[in-house]
Amino acid sequence: MPRGPAKKKTEDTSNQSLESKLWATADKLRGHLDAADYKHVVLGLIFLKYISDRFAQRHAEILAEGDLAGGDGADPEDRDEYTAEGVFWVPASARWHVVQAAAKQTDIGKRIDDAMTEIERENPHLKNILPKGYARPTLDQRRLGELVDLIGTIGLGTAEHQASDTLGRVYEYFLGMFASAEGKRGGEFYTPASVVRVLVTMLAPYKGRIYDPCCGSGGMFVQSEKFIEAHGGKVGDISVYGEESNPNTWKLALMNLAIRGIEADLGPEAADTFHKDLHPDLRADYILANPPFNISDWGGDLLRDDKRWQYGVPPTGNANFAWVQHMVHHLAPYGIAGFVLANGSMSSSTSGEGEIRKNLIEADMVDCMVALPGQLFYSTQIPVCLWFLAKNRDDGRGMNGKELFERTGEVLFIDARNMGFMADRTHRELTDEDIQKIADTYHRWRGDGDGEYEDSPGFCKAASIDDIRKNGHVLTPGRYVGAAAKDDDGEPFEVKMDRLTKELSAQLAEGRRLEDEMLKNFRVLGYEL
Repeated sequence: MPRGPAKKKTEDTSNQSLESKLWATADKLRGHLDAADYKHVVLGLIFLKYISDRFAQRHAEILAEGDLAGGDGADPEDRDEYTAEGVFWVPASARWHVVQAAAKQTDIGKRIDDAMTEIERENPHLKNILPKGYARPTLDQRRLGELVDLIGTIGLGTAEHQASDTLGRVYEYFLGMFASAEGKRGGEFYTPASVVRVLVTMLAPYKGRIYDPCCGSGGMFVQSEKFIEAHGGKVGDISVYGEESNPNTWKLALMNLAIRGIEADLGPEAADTFHKDLHPDLRADYILANPPFNISDWGGDLLRDDKRWQYGVPPTGNANFAWVQHMVHHLAPYGIAGFVLANGSMSSSTSGEGEIRKNLIEADMVDCMVALPGQLFYSTQIPVCLWFLAKNRDDGRGMNGKELFERTGEVLFIDARNMGFMADRTHRELTDEDIQKIADTYHRWRGDGDGEYEDSPGFCKAASIDDIRKNGHVLTPGRYVGAAAKDDDGEPFEVKMDRLTKELSAQLAEGRRLEDEMLKNFRVLGYEL
């Protein structure tokens, strides 16, 4: 039964209060630790609490099943009874109630480190992934114990909290807050949820292989899972592949996916996508990415003859079009890619970038361009854009298997720069309505949405490649969508012009009077201008 507005508002407020309370406590831990360090301290504890709660829930189910069977049930300490249900096996000494019982002990940090080590030992695919170092001298053990007690009040793995995705909300909130605290560095591993949702809702990844070549903390995969479940699909219908160069962020992504039960191939280690492609033979049906903007030290001088540069050799001083061509290289025959880039990518002509963009356009690869407002990211205040590239646009299948229109020789431009609201003093967010409007426009245009597509002045325009040639192969949506139509106020032009002329004349006269008055006052004071 759908939730009513009042109930939803209450739940949102409750969750926000919980998230804020957790963050306030966690923030006390910081002391002399950088956000990049205590991020792993806090998220590691949340992970430990979650897998312990899931284990405890399954443990209770096994005991209940045994009672129903007259005491002849399964052994609640049998590992297979847990792993068969997708539940992590948690050794007795690493379970949350054991850890929390020692929260006020001076060696609580060492106990947590030992618990993490035991869990990795018993679950080999978590080896070398979980954070440790809780016993370090710079980490206040008393405050660490307080955080353990606070997290202990939340049943992250219980059925009730799983249904409302309390864990997911807390985890995403913390990732966003850490990104904000870290500034530019934090933004490298976190893409704002509203931006990810635009990409996912437009691409609509129902079935097939999903790839993110710079996956950060795994947000693209998490939102893809949510989209599939929200539209009645099965998460098992997709295969997830990714790569991340930062070892700590790579571990963070694996933890983020593990707590959600998403199986993903992020490679055996963190690696540089350009210089050590961990999925060289992958041809993905969907690619979602937020590459780091305008990287100058990406080692392009060592890759001048790389087979990925089909549309032109990218400049050594900027990796933007290296990312673009890497993604094109990994697309399946009917694959589609959606990714974030700096606005300069739509119009730059320096160092051969204009030629690469021209070649992509002339190859009929560009499907849609979306201009977004500024201040969406923690790492930069500059506005960004979304690119959508498709290998073949003559046919194919879209949402729920609907057949797509032929879109060859045409590009959809969407100008969303005026959308969103200021969530706080420095950051903007897109609303659900904004995201849906952008996505619905795209789906109507490509044929798998409800209703007929129409150009909307100031917002969207389906332009021909010939139009784009006339604009020097620049892909900035503002060049094509034009200005929004202004409402007719009913006042005849001649009458309005006469009225405005009289108003301007009166304002100019008043300006001259004020100027004369000011000069007179200066003379009284003995100054001559």
